[in-house]
Amino acid sequence: MEPLHMPPGYMSAHQVAQQLDITLGAVRILVHRGRLHRAGGTPRQPWYDSDEVDALLQSRQAA
Repeated sequence: MEPLHMPPGYMSAHQVAQQLDITLGAVRILVHRGRLHRAGGTPRQPWYDSDEVDALLQSRQAA
């Protein structure tokens, strides 16, 4: 379920998981390890900066 008022340039946890081809649990692990930062939203529906997700995707593809 997507948040109704997410500003442009941000992604939901579901979108991040889909973009990185990982599970929601893996998204939480990235946040816990400090590799991805919540940029807003609520505790149950956080938003992530799409530029940060893109940078993470590029670093994963380079490895």
